[in-house]
Order: sequence, then structure tokens, then C-alpha cells
Amino acid sequence: MQVVWANKNNNTHCPDKGEGMDNSELTQYFNPSLFNTKLKAKTKLDCLEELTTLFVENKDIRTGGIVLTMLRERELLGSTGIGKNVAIPHGRTTATMEVKIAFGRSETGIDFGSTDKKPVKLIFVVLAPPQDKDNKYLPILGKLVEVLSVLKNRNKLLKVEAFEEFIDVIEGK
Repeated sequence: MQVVWANKNNNTHCPDKGEGMDNSELTQYFNPSLFNTKLKAKTKLDCLEELTTLFVENKDIRTGGIVLTMLRERELLGSTGIGKNVAIPHGRTTATMEVKIAFGRSETGIDFGSTDKKPVKLIFVVLAPPQDKDNKYLPILGKLVEVLSVLKNRNKLLKVEAFEEFIDVIEGK
């Protein structure tokens, strides 16, 4: 996923922008059971495993093996650390029938091999089925990048503790 961070001083087109989706629509893909502001992981692989475990515990997927394999293979294609302390590991998998997003925050930061070489503190794992009839996967990724491109939103996400606060940031409140 190549990300072009928006700059308020130019009109750079962002090919991943979530056009046609509003922020409140994005919130339906989040769940309090897939929300962890106290990640223990110190490495990228441990982080992916810790967040995949949330999907298993929430019964969104049966086992984490197939998802972990997919996420690891995706990382081999190029880091999902998109810069500005953000990573969005993502992919399609037969383990789920609908798009789901897990959020994790690391206080110390995790080396994701990000484009800006900075440690990642905000991690969003996006899982999608092999085909989604409404074709929401790419617009969801785009809208997520759009929300995260705003410095104020990233700063708030670094401080939220409650799921409700998190949703307020995603909605733009």
C-alpha cells in the first residue's frame, strides 16, 4: 500500500482516499473487543500475533494461524508501516466473511520498517474476505488513511483509553 500523506498546503491526490465513505460509516468496522491500548509486543511479528489473538478471542476467526501467515506474507511484500507512527497490516483471508479492524497502541513503539524509519505506535489490522460484494475493503483502507493523515487525530489516538473516545476520534469529533 503506497500512501501519499495529504498536505494542507497542496492538493496532492491520494489514490487510497476513502471517497464516498464518511467517518461514521468507518466506525461500524470497529469493536470494543478488538481494541487494545496497551500492547505488550516489542516486535512486529509479536504485534501481529497479539492483535490476531483479539480476532480469535472475539470469535471473528476460529484460529489465528491462517491470518498470521497472510499478514506475515503481506509484510514480505513491503512494510505496512506507512509512516508517522502508523501501521496498517491488512489483507484478504478466507478466515473472515466480512471486513473487521483491530486497533492496538504501543507506548514504546515497534519497528515496522516504516517508510520514515520511525517506530509504530498506532496499529490497525484490517481483515477482509477474499471477495466482498459491496467492495468496501479498499474504501475502508482509504478512509482509514484519510483519518490518520490528520496530525490532530494521530495525537488524540496516542492518548485515548476508552473505546468510546477512540470512536469519537475516528468520527472526527
